[in-house]
Amino acid sequence: METKEYERLVSAYLDTIYRVAVNGCKNYADAEDVVQNTFMKLLEKKNEFDDDDHARKWLIRIAVNECNSLWRSPWKRRITSFEELTQEPAFSSPEKSELYYAVKELPVKYRQIVHLYYFEDYNTKEIAQIMNLSETAVQTRLLRARQKLKEKLKEDGKK
Repeated sequence: METKEYERLVSAYLDTIYRVAVNGCKNYADAEDVVQNTFMKLLEKKNEFDDDDHARKWLIRIAVNECNSLWRSPWKRRITSFEELTQEPAFSSPEKSELYYAVKELPVKYRQIVHLYYFEDYNTKEIAQIMNLSETAVQTRLLRARQKLKEKLKEDGKK
């Protein structure tokens, strides 16, 4: 890959890949490693992309795979720290803050799909391609994630 093309792709998709990585890793240090590995794989890629959308989907797929690889490692199976997230987004209302924390507590398989669907504006077909799942599986996970969020927010409202 040519240097200019590589730099263009990195500058165009760095934020997106970082957000996907933070969402999948639960902490910033691991997310930075995932981003670095993702862009290293981009640098090593020999084939060109058809268009920018193809490049974006490929990068997100690689980032998701890197996150999954991280969670399969023996070290990460024993160590999980949700409290490592120190920087929280500033929300304008308490309701949005509660929603953020509820999404953060979802299992990874739901949280990743919710992130891609609501924050990256992918449809279920595109998410299925990115996550290497069937479209039905993506729809089911979205439905279950919404149900879990609804239960969690009702629970929090009663307290």
